[in-house]
Amino acid sequence: MKADLYIRVSTDEQADKGFSQRDQEERLRKYCHNNQISIRKVIFEDHSAKTFDRPEWRNMLLDLKKRKDQIDVILFTKWDRFSRNAGDTYQMINVLRRLGIEPQAIEQPLDMAVPENKIMLAVYLAAPEVENDRRALNVLYGMRRAKKEGRWMGPAPVGYANKITEDMRKYIAPVEPYAGIMKWVFNMMVTGQYQVEQLYREARLKGIRCCKTNF
Repeated sequence: MKADLYIRVSTDEQADKGFSQRDQEERLRKYCHNNQISIRKVIFEDHSAKTFDRPEWRNMLLDLKKRKDQIDVILFTKWDRFSRNAGDTYQMINVLRRLGIEPQAIEQPLDMAVPENKIMLAVYLAAPEVENDRRALNVLYGMRRAKKEGRWMGPAPVGYANKITEDMRKYIAPVEPYAGIMKWVFNMMVTGQYQVEQLYREARLKGIRCCKTNF
């Protein structure tokens, strides 16, 4: 049996534990060695799995269509390395099968000839997306809670500086005379008698040093 090894990480996954290209390659090579599978090619991809419109995947598929019967299987570690879109995944599996190639995740093996395994495939594809959405929500809730507690979550605005207390709580502190100038700017702005451009020029004359966008 001959195989191509497909190793994919997206840019934002590079630093995550267990997603490194080296780690995936090591596990795939060990699997092939233990199962007497010869390796034809190793494909490295640094692209999102939201679609199959990925440079290395396109090149590999074009190569396989031009020269059929080169391999029997495409191996990857988990199904979310192959794709994170259930509809696209089923279509691509059918494309590969017409070429006589079986895609398979060595850590989540599925016999796609068994109809019920399509349910498991959907679970494997959806689980990472659910985890990402949950992580994003947790970050959002954390930021909201921090703001309610009076903590500033980003770079300090003009006239202030980011500080950290002894117990590692972040806050912003005024930096004079710039904080005083910015307070004056806000007081003038709420009167409704000035445009931002006017106040920016006045603030510059008073000593504020920042670009108009930051202002």
